[in-house]
Amino acid sequence: MLGLGSIAKKVFGTPNDRKVKATLKIVTAINALEPEFAALTDEQIQERTEALAARAMKGESLDDLLPEAFANCREAARRALGLRAFDTQLLGGIFLHQGNISEMKTGEGKTLVATFPAYLNALSGKGVHVVTVNDYLARRDAEWMSKVYSALGLTTGVVVPQQPEDEKRAAYAADITYATNNELGFDYLRDNMRSSKADMMQRGHNFAIVDEVDSILIDEARTPLIISGPSDDRSDMYVRVDQLIPEIRDEHFIKDEKQRSVNFTDEGNEWLEERLVVAGILPEGQSLYDPESTTIVHHVNQGLRAHKLFQKDQHYIVRDDQVVLIDEFTGRMMTGRRLSDGLHQAIEAKEGVTIQKENITLASVTFQNYFRLYSKLSGMTGTATTEAEEFMSIYGLGVVEVPTNRPIARTDEHDQVYRSAAEKISAVVEEIKTAHAKGQPVLVGTTSIEKSEMLSQLLTQEGLTHNVLNARQHEQEAQIVADAGKFGAITIATNMAGRGTDIQLGGNVEMRVLQALAAQPEADPEAVRRQIEGEVAADRQKVLDAGGLFVLATERHESRRIDNQLRGRSGRQGDPGRSVFFLSLDDDLMRIFGSDRLEKVLSTLGMKEGEAIIHPWVNKSLERAQAKVEGRNFDIRKQLLKFDDVMNDQRKAVFEQRLEIMDADDIGEIAQDMRHQVVDDLVDRFLPPKTYSDQWDAKGLYAEAIETLGVDAPVIDWADEDGVDQDVVRERLYEATDKLMAEKTEAFGADQMRQIEKQFLLQTIDGKWREHLLTLEHLRSVVGFRGYAQRDPLNEYKTEGFQLFETMLDSLRVDVTKKLARVRPLSEEEKKAMVEQMIAQQRAAAGAAAPASAAPAPAPLAQSAAQPEAQEAEVAAGEAAPGFDENDSSTWGEPGRNDPCPCGSGKKFKHCHGAF
Repeated sequence: MLGLGSIAKKVFGTPNDRKVKATLKIVTAINALEPEFAALTDEQIQERTEALAARAMKGESLDDLLPEAFANCREAARRALGLRAFDTQLLGGIFLHQGNISEMKTGEGKTLVATFPAYLNALSGKGVHVVTVNDYLARRDAEWMSKVYSALGLTTGVVVPQQPEDEKRAAYAADITYATNNELGFDYLRDNMRSSKADMMQRGHNFAIVDEVDSILIDEARTPLIISGPSDDRSDMYVRVDQLIPEIRDEHFIKDEKQRSVNFTDEGNEWLEERLVVAGILPEGQSLYDPESTTIVHHVNQGLRAHKLFQKDQHYIVRDDQVVLIDEFTGRMMTGRRLSDGLHQAIEAKEGVTIQKENITLASVTFQNYFRLYSKLSGMTGTATTEAEEFMSIYGLGVVEVPTNRPIARTDEHDQVYRSAAEKISAVVEEIKTAHAKGQPVLVGTTSIEKSEMLSQLLTQEGLTHNVLNARQHEQEAQIVADAGKFGAITIATNMAGRGTDIQLGGNVEMRVLQALAAQPEADPEAVRRQIEGEVAADRQKVLDAGGLFVLATERHESRRIDNQLRGRSGRQGDPGRSVFFLSLDDDLMRIFGSDRLEKVLSTLGMKEGEAIIHPWVNKSLERAQAKVEGRNFDIRKQLLKFDDVMNDQRKAVFEQRLEIMDADDIGEIAQDMRHQVVDDLVDRFLPPKTYSDQWDAKGLYAEAIETLGVDAPVIDWADEDGVDQDVVRERLYEATDKLMAEKTEAFGADQMRQIEKQFLLQTIDGKWREHLLTLEHLRSVVGFRGYAQRDPLNEYKTEGFQLFETMLDSLRVDVTKKLARVRPLSEEEKKAMVEQMIAQQRAAAGAAAPASAAPAPAPLAQSAAQPEAQEAEVAAGEAAPGFDENDSSTWGEPGRNDPCPCGSGKKFKHCHGAF
């Protein structure tokens, strides 16, 4: 008897069916325009693009332009590639334009589908990004589809790692840009570390089409993209904390050897707080539980772990003034390997060896938060339905299942479950031999490289020729996948690497033509193609007679989506095929997540040695186990994203502020606002509101005005005047600081002063943001323990993260104000002395004296007028060395660590570009 839901679906269709049916009207409209566009000349097709773009610029909606744009694109693709898009491909393109994920089976031509929404959205002039999983596919798709875009009068670019900057900038400026998800994310981070808008690569985030969207937005979204660099030397902190740890008593900590964790008790925290204050590490009046103490707590925790969890000559040895880790499984030294998050430095402090610098995060972003920057996002894949909830809740993406062009003829058999892994593998080998004997190509799916190599050895022993496909070389993967449909081919694939190239029965004509022409460059391409097409057609018929591609999976994956990807390699474009999963009770999924009910089912059905259990109940039980694991993994990703969202709001605020500063010709007003805010804070601190003048600390304000504001204001005299309140003092300090900056502007010249202000502000923002990221990392690592006190770690992280951000902004204002107050032009004597010093250093570096007139003499124009030791840290705006390019280290020459930086900042190289 059918349930109400089933009856409703029979009568009204599923929501997916209704969506497809409604969209077919648009496809009909596109098809009606086909004769009109087929009659156009090549030039007229490009003229249509110009006309459509002009209408889009005037405000006509892209939805209104869609039928004409898709018809124009279909005709251009037919002429450029010899491919006429099917109606189902147009459907997929429409759903992408609407900001959905188009789920299209393998072999349905997703690469061509992307050209339709990419072309339509490029008409706005804001650029379109087509995102792929690897460099090979980005290059291949860009080269292949650029023929279509070129025929339409649009430009195409491709972004890959280690690309020259000019080339990459041109690629981003193109109408349609193909790139990998990693490179897009890294370029976004790099752009927000640049000091000039002209140096930035990306021009905004208008519309992205993500190919293999499940792989990029779910599988790869587990780890953030991080740009790191050497941190400031904090070895002194590790040493000072390490001196306290040996004094800790047993009642001060709890150790769990099974979990390899160690934590302070409440008594330990109290003792620690007292000792840290006495040692001068924790400021008086500051608690370990204050947000400002996060970094100290992190150091103390790592020191405790170093002493209580890591034993010398068991976990590590000390050799040549270094702590070298020992592999706990092999007992071998792991030279060059280091523990992260400051733990290695804590062990170095414990052993008294040289403490090496940590790497710190300079910038980071998760894929979730990067792709949510786009005004419109869409994606394509063969498998997205099982993750529809995650796509909607995190990215706001709906999943639409696009019908196949031809009905699927593949037979999906029930799983075969064996008692042991040995019995299963034996059965797998026999099944491969049976299929191979009749010439049926076999694709064998494994879950690890180790298992694929073991199976490969068994097939070699049986004398079966085969290919092994792993994730090491994308180009090689594409070749192996292209050959996997040949008559009698056997291919072992690990986690279905190499997606993006179809498995075509009989072989891939394009791949074979390229190979033949590479081997015989002088051969006639047309003759070669005709010959290969004939051979492949004959081979294809033999494969069809043998039953098509046979997909044999040796294990179920944790995610149903990965299993469906493997199955989907067979049965493309209505081809026959079959798929089956061979499992055993020893498989990880069966062992860890298989329910008690599944075991009862198997024992009820009975299992004999070498015999498989095949039953629909088994399939359903396994699907339930997989759904459970998928749900758990989704919850983990959702929780990680909630924490990253806290940082993301702050990241966006900082990056937007940087952009404003880079855009502005004159940031004098921003600098003045910061200066006045510092004045407000100082007045409120030393002359608290609603207090009498005899309660004021005028001496403290006087000293702070000299130190921070650089003005020697008679604050003490003002405080003694009748009728003077806090507002009067505030206004007078405003005037004094504004007058000081006006004098500096006159001394430097207005243009030079604006440059100095911008340089100071950007460098200070970047430095403070790096410190803030490190503090947030430390907070994230310890905030989980708040759960033991019945407090929500996420709320605690949000609250304290916001407080830390406020503190960072206060510190930023003070630092910028202080630096601008101290900057001054160099005297002629100082310039001369600095030039002579540079000449001497260059001669020493060259190993021979050069005439003074031959040495370049860039003269920095400013330095700090405060303490002499601060001189090297203060920036001065000057002329860069000839040919200096901030983003190309090969143009910097080879300055010593203490030489002036070739950028002309006036800093020592180690404190400027050498810091990276």
